[in-house]
Amino acid sequence: SLRNICFNYQDTPRTILKNINIDIKVNTTVGIVGATGSGKTTLVDIILGLLQPQSGELKVDNNIITSDNIRNWQRQIGYVPQNIFLADDTIAANIGFGIEKKDINQDNLVKAAKLAKIHEFISQDLSKKYETVIGERGVRLSGGQRQRIGIARALYHQPKLLIFDEATSALDNQTEVSIMETLKNLKDNVTIILIAHRLSTIKNCDNIIVLDSGEVINQGKYQNLLKESSVFRNMVGINS
Repeated sequence: SLRNICFNYQDTPRTILKNINIDIKVNTTVGIVGATGSGKTTLVDIILGLLQPQSGELKVDNNIITSDNIRNWQRQIGYVPQNIFLADDTIAANIGFGIEKKDINQDNLVKAAKLAKIHEFISQDLSKKYETVIGERGVRLSGGQRQRIGIARALYHQPKLLIFDEATSALDNQTEVSIMETLKNLKDNVTIILIAHRLSTIKNCDNIIVLDSGEVINQGKYQNLLKESSVFRNMVGINS
């Protein structure tokens, strides 16, 4: 839950987020949409604990997130950005990024890769399988494969919350559809937040939050928003 969240950057008069009140239920998929500059990324940075609001509270299961428990909260989150950083290393090292190679759990590795729909490619198409070196920035992989490595990395730690920050915007439509199918299969076990420009990405969300100039102006399911929100209809007309 976000309660009465307000945020502005230091030395900037414009308020980026104004009195944000949102409830996100466990094991649901929530989309956050809005024009560039509407506050989407700032909102997610507050959920991630990367930014502290000037006022308001972030609460998880009715517990207020503070400096004392923020690290524990962050350990529950998997984050998939638009541009995945991949090291010139093995697939295993990239999925278990930040973990000593000797400490990477093979069972967790394979489980995450299967959930991200990349295991079959790794095990059948690559001669060295998880020990295949992928080149600088993953040059030997397609865009969709790199994105799936990023999803597997986020899932390796078995997060309770998975955040996609424009993570499918650079993909072709077929790859995006495939990745969205992956998320559909995850939703019974993980709460998912999707930030998207491409509205096809959030069409099947349980709830869609529409931001405009730092305020929540509408929320609901896709079809309901088409009927009720002129801002959302304009976005569909522009972005679909």
